[in-house]
Amino acid sequence: MDFTFTEEQQAAVEAAKAVFGPVAPDSVPSPALTPGAVADDFDRALWSKLNDADLLSLLLAPEHGGAGLDAIALCLVLRESAKALARVPLLEHTATAVAVQTYGSDELKEQILPRAARGELVLTAASAGRTGHDPAPLAVSARRDTDTWILDGTQTGVPWAHNADHIAVPAHTPQGRTVIAVLPHPHEGLSLAEQISTTGERLGELHLDSVRLAPHQIIETDEAWDRLHQLLTTGTCALALGLGERVLRMTGDYTSKREQFGYPVATFQAVAVQAADRYIDLRAMEATLWQAAWRISTQADGALPTAGDIAVAKIWASEGVRRVVQTAQHLHGGFGADTDYPLHRYHAWAKQLELSLGPAAAHEETLGDLLAAHPLG
Repeated sequence: MDFTFTEEQQAAVEAAKAVFGPVAPDSVPSPALTPGAVADDFDRALWSKLNDADLLSLLLAPEHGGAGLDAIALCLVLRESAKALARVPLLEHTATAVAVQTYGSDELKEQILPRAARGELVLTAASAGRTGHDPAPLAVSARRDTDTWILDGTQTGVPWAHNADHIAVPAHTPQGRTVIAVLPHPHEGLSLAEQISTTGERLGELHLDSVRLAPHQIIETDEAWDRLHQLLTTGTCALALGLGERVLRMTGDYTSKREQFGYPVATFQAVAVQAADRYIDLRAMEATLWQAAWRISTQADGALPTAGDIAVAKIWASEGVRRVVQTAQHLHGGFGADTDYPLHRYHAWAKQLELSLGPAAAHEETLGDLLAAHPLG
């Protein structure tokens, strides 16, 4: 087997490094230093640079102004973005655009994709449901009324909702099906309450009160939401990996320079063993991420459905990113909590990623159910 990335995927990484490399973590607003939300908007200047590098249209087909790459390429770019704590809705924007491209009506594609490819329209998706624990489609109801759809319900924790032009909202129908409403923002019947994430960024609690949409704004394909959610989840695992890698690098640099008893603390066995354990975590996070991204990209058959590979990636990512930042704080000592040093920002972002992914125990239950339903020969 050939596990190397393609030339196109490697080119996407180089483009991402050129965009995110100059971003200084110290320039990212700190939730510890800012009361309330750290900012009213995402980093529009960085968004423009992503557009100039053709990274906003990475997964779109050439006829829509894109490069036609796959989920692996997106995860490679997201990995680099997390190292810089990039304040942009790249994951949500790209995943929603892919869902529209794959399952949307011709009218919806024409309305959204060309401008989304250029970053002129910003897209996001609601995936947390009403409580953050229940499946997102159950939080909103959608019913057909002659030539319109009517939506009611609440979605919590919607990233970048206040600044997005369209929000992909999963909903359930009276027949038990799941549809995706591609909801313009602002829109009559839609209201947003402000929520603050662990990173200090604004989230939106989305309230829908008899919101009416035209049929072309509803994606009715049965598997559309599952595919969109899988890409969002796997992309979040990529963010966790990139953040963890940067934090472990910071820890290695610090412990190599910090001396006790005349020796760098990195040479002490207790320090080296903890760092080695976290390196193992990162390599496991990486291996399971690429397996999940490959299954999404190729839709290849496996011993388990794709959901099984994603569950394994989530187990490692949610646990791994927490362990990496905790060890980093420990090995940095009091210096790690100093707000003049960027580690506290990474810790806050890691906690948000962990919360977004959910507890490993829940994913282990999912994996157990899949194993029970699909016994391995």
